[in-house]
Amino acid sequence: METVFDGYVDPALVERSLAGSAFGSMWLDLERPEHPTLSQSTACDLLIVGGGYVGLWTALHAAQRDPDRRIVVIDAHRVGWAASGRNGGFVEASLTHGHENGKTRWPNEIDRLEAMGVENLDGMQAEIERLGLDVEWQRSGMLAVATEPHQVAWLQESAAEGDGEFLDGEAVRAEVHSPTFLAGLLEADTCAIVHPAKLALELARACTEAGVTIYEHTNATSLSSGTASIQVAANGAVITAKQVVLATNVFPHLLRRNRFHTVPVYDYVLSTEPLTDAQVQSIGWQNRQGIGDSANQFHYYRMTKDNRIVFGGYDAVYHFGRKVDAKYEDRQETYRRLAAHFFITFPQLEDVRFSHRWAGAIDTNTRFCAHWGLARDDRVAYVNGFTGLGVGAARFAADVCLDLLGGTPTPRTELQMVRQKPLPFPPEPLASVGIQATRWSLDRADHSAGHRNVLLRTLDALGLGFDS
Repeated sequence: METVFDGYVDPALVERSLAGSAFGSMWLDLERPEHPTLSQSTACDLLIVGGGYVGLWTALHAAQRDPDRRIVVIDAHRVGWAASGRNGGFVEASLTHGHENGKTRWPNEIDRLEAMGVENLDGMQAEIERLGLDVEWQRSGMLAVATEPHQVAWLQESAAEGDGEFLDGEAVRAEVHSPTFLAGLLEADTCAIVHPAKLALELARACTEAGVTIYEHTNATSLSSGTASIQVAANGAVITAKQVVLATNVFPHLLRRNRFHTVPVYDYVLSTEPLTDAQVQSIGWQNRQGIGDSANQFHYYRMTKDNRIVFGGYDAVYHFGRKVDAKYEDRQETYRRLAAHFFITFPQLEDVRFSHRWAGAIDTNTRFCAHWGLARDDRVAYVNGFTGLGVGAARFAADVCLDLLGGTPTPRTELQMVRQKPLPFPPEPLASVGIQATRWSLDRADHSAGHRNVLLRTLDALGLGFDS
């Protein structure tokens, strides 16, 4: 059985649309301030390794909790350089990578988790407004769309459970004009849209204004513990800290025991040039919701402030050996596939050209949402595993890390979700074999009216799997 995205698109159109595209994140194509590089040993109360969303929210909230605390953030490259500067900018309320994933894993906590997720999203919006952060925040909501007949029933079921408003084909195409949309599920208040890199840079500005010291191009290479402190080696120097938060996302963990808990999966994205007024009118999209389709191998897309369409997803590529390597990013076959799918989605935009193409590694674990832990006599906290849905959840994760280091139980630290860890991935070659077999099975399910084969049903039963 073919899906709508197996349709024919003229290869010449695809090549022409990509010909002038720049390789690199469109979000990071802006001026940004430089932070110094660590050049000599130093000491602090709290060291945060990683200058992405988790690290920056942790630093900011730590400074707010105790303005006299000496706080240092280090990043091996630049603030927001990795996932925080390459994602789609969807700030979702869900802390569990969607309601269904959370309900399956923590049925007794799902109501609390969802309430905490909305509280976190509301708090994030209020904090952005209070601090005057210029991040192009839009509380636009999320529109899930059915592009295959069997997906319509899934959206109807979700609406019946109170997860949003069901839109039939006519109603969803009134929102956004695509011939591929058969139905939709609109969640009007559980998602916002931001400029991802601006969010990171503005958080960094707020951190420095709160007294936090940020070092860029400062690569942490090892972590050791003494009787009263933690030592992190970086750039040939040593940072001595009373407490440490590891917010390294997909990159190799400084605690070796955690390296099997996540794998890097590469995600690919295109951005169009700014659409003309006539082009915008041809697709509607006046409410500018974030959009995601309902396939296992799904697309996500949104409109930017200057009327570009950011279009990503579908291919989720794992490379043998768990390596994070820039050579995996410029994958022409995937960019061609994304471009073809874009023109299937919006055939009225066949004269549009892509300005940027980029990729980044997602930290994926076996439960598809963040996991936490403590180490070294509870002086080191860490979080990983956001699986591509961390823009909003990172703020919540930062508060959990600070709560864990504080040592006093809070409603966040009492959650099963926080106290439990996912099962690790097996070593190679088993990891690669299992992941590739699962990806093939997910693709087959998309081509078989959603029917899941024995492998997928088994993984579902065990609470494992691989999310595209």
